[in-house]
Amino acid sequence: MTFQHPADRGGEERGRFERLAEAGSRFTSSPAFFAFCVGLVSLTVAVHVAGLAGEWLLLAGDAMTAVTLLLLALLKNSELRSERAIQRKLDAIASALLEAQEGAPGKAHEDLRKVIRLEDET
Repeated sequence: MTFQHPADRGGEERGRFERLAEAGSRFTSSPAFFAFCVGLVSLTVAVHVAGLAGEWLLLAGDAMTAVTLLLLALLKNSELRSERAIQRKLDAIASALLEAQEGAPGKAHEDLRKVIRLEDET
């Protein structure tokens, strides 16, 4: 197990966990996941209203806790990836500005184009 920043693990290629976390982030921001959460909360309310045994309340509570912990892990992973991407862009901008002050654009300018992905916008 490694405790490195997600962007520092494995170089440029993303690992299985990063791909899984990104797929999980896409799913949890979908209407299907929202419907699942509404259903889970509705089930918990129904169990309370129906006055079912404590085991059902415990099961519903445990399911909600598990979903909450998974969402927390996905949120933190997404935050770290976003933070690292922003920092790479800021570093590239700073390098390109310094390079521009010194004269002609060079490697830093190309790195900036790659990080910002100007070609993807057109």
